[in-house]
Amino acid sequence: MKLFGSVTSPFARKVRVVLLEKHIEFEFITNSMEGGESAPINNINPLGKIPALQLDDGLSLFDSPVIAEYLDSINPVGHLIPEPARERTMVKRWEALADGVLDAGVSIVLEMRRPENERSPAAMARQKGKMERGVAMMAKELGPRTSCTADAFNLADIAVGCTLLWLDFRFPEITWREQYPHLVVLVDKLAQRKSFIDTPPNP
Repeated sequence: MKLFGSVTSPFARKVRVVLLEKHIEFEFITNSMEGGESAPINNINPLGKIPALQLDDGLSLFDSPVIAEYLDSINPVGHLIPEPARERTMVKRWEALADGVLDAGVSIVLEMRRPENERSPAAMARQKGKMERGVAMMAKELGPRTSCTADAFNLADIAVGCTLLWLDFRFPEITWREQYPHLVVLVDKLAQRKSFIDTPPNP
């Protein structure tokens, strides 16, 4: 299978970590966004967004939660999403929270790429507020635990780890490490896993 993404995309990193944790072989395609309307990604995902996963039979999957759930279902090694409804919902809830923080951060990155006179400081401030509230909720709900939802490592931990490490990369001014020591313990533990070591967010 082929994963279309970029090294700096935190959503693609989440999928890459899942692939590595599940021991699934894949080819990583990093130049699919180039070419404007004729960019290769548009043939895989009509929305032109990464990550997208093309299966060996040609079927394409897009949106990182969909891809992660599919990958977890096809390989019995180390299930990352529990089956009981309540536990499953809690993992997906954490993933949605982490992805929401990323959505807000990506909005700011895109806004900053506009000419300075076309940027909206008010819009960026709103998005930054979402990020800060999201991280605060992560810290509150994690508490002193060493994983997001249980004693076992799962997709919730992957999503949160990819999000907070991306904040370190893109938004060092957001001082979550100084504010939330329990999140630091979690993320520093995750950063020692080979799947995280092998997927740094910097080019």
